[in-house]
Amino acid sequence: MTAEAAQETGADPLRAAPPTAAGERPLRIALLSYKGNPFCGGQGVYVRHLSRELVRLGHTVEVIGAQPYPVLDTEEGVTLTELPSLDLYRQPDPFRTPRREEYRDWIDALEVSTMWTGGFPEPLTFSLRARRHLAARPGQFDVVHDNQTLGYGLLGLEKLGFPLVTTIHHPITVDRRLELDAADGWKRRFSVRRWYGFTRMQKRVARRLPSVLTVSGSSRREIVEDLGVRPDRIHVVHIGADTGLFSPDPAVPETPGRIVTTSSADVPLKGLVYLIEALAKVRTENPQAHLVVVGKRPEEGPVATTMARHGLEDAVEFVKGISDAELVDLVRGAQIACVPSLYEGFSLPAAEAMATGTPLVATTGGAIPEVAGVDGETCLAVPPGDADALAAALTRLLGDADLRRRLGAAGRERVLRRFTWEQAARGTVEQYRQAIGVSARTAAHR
Repeated sequence: MTAEAAQETGADPLRAAPPTAAGERPLRIALLSYKGNPFCGGQGVYVRHLSRELVRLGHTVEVIGAQPYPVLDTEEGVTLTELPSLDLYRQPDPFRTPRREEYRDWIDALEVSTMWTGGFPEPLTFSLRARRHLAARPGQFDVVHDNQTLGYGLLGLEKLGFPLVTTIHHPITVDRRLELDAADGWKRRFSVRRWYGFTRMQKRVARRLPSVLTVSGSSRREIVEDLGVRPDRIHVVHIGADTGLFSPDPAVPETPGRIVTTSSADVPLKGLVYLIEALAKVRTENPQAHLVVVGKRPEEGPVATTMARHGLEDAVEFVKGISDAELVDLVRGAQIACVPSLYEGFSLPAAEAMATGTPLVATTGGAIPEVAGVDGETCLAVPPGDADALAAALTRLLGDADLRRRLGAAGRERVLRRFTWEQAARGTVEQYRQAIGVSARTAAHR
């Protein structure tokens, strides 16, 4: 059964796929990551866990990345080749102007000039540097795997002898649309359009890619509709949770009233403002209810305004830069994990929370139902952008210990059965081998 057929029938494409055949030689994989921060967004998490599991399957993985460099499991044999940008968005001086001696070539000049005019240059400039780097290393990799760069520099890699597979977690055009909807005034809308100007390039590149991986059936549909990629070129390979790390631990005490979420406060599609509004309603019946947000506390904007309006500054805690162990214990100790997003291409926070056995309240935005499962069986599901529905679900779950135990156990079982990184790696290798075969046949007919 193909991944696409499994997706249409509701079967798990990873479990339906045959294991790697005995005797197939290990692959040499170049995994490109233009942005690899494992504490901000899912791309760094994807690179770290997928690369580790690929190595455990016997393959060689070299991650080629730019700042912020990914955190990798180097003790497992994953290697990192740094392909530095000018790091124009680093903290504490984002949007900085580099010193003259920092400029190395025309790509650096392009990066700075794009930033100066309000655009986001990194997907394009990283792809150009990656192409130049790979061109100098002929024959060293069996396959190149791009992690959602979608820059012009990727085009033509196959002519250089590198079969190409690209992961699109979800089209960034979705982020652009939601940010425009939330923008207040023409100046803000103009700024959003300029920042997301790189999505025009990504559309053009995506349509010319030979093989696209994505993480859910929902994302597959969005890629077809928003980017115009042919459906037969898109393959669904679900990603997963680190079920060894994210696991139940009865020794961790449950904190009464704790709700935990992972969110970027300044990203509208994460829906944090609706969760803040819901918390205000929940606290009228349950004053113990409080929220811990894994993310940076906003100093201004809709989330800060909403907290101030409801007097919730002391009921909402933001934590940032914590270790993996601290994050897991934070989730284990919560009575509820919540994913309030308007849209998700997959939702790692949902899978990770379920893996710990923490009961989940989640919206039905994007691919979340694919991950979280059926309302009342493995989670409580609510419509995206509905603070009243969120409040009702949170209040119900906080008040029902038996329901929390049942949902937590069912959620853990669902993740173990469908969403692990080993399954993701095996499904990805299957697509690598298909791409290598297609590339070889194409080269033979040139």
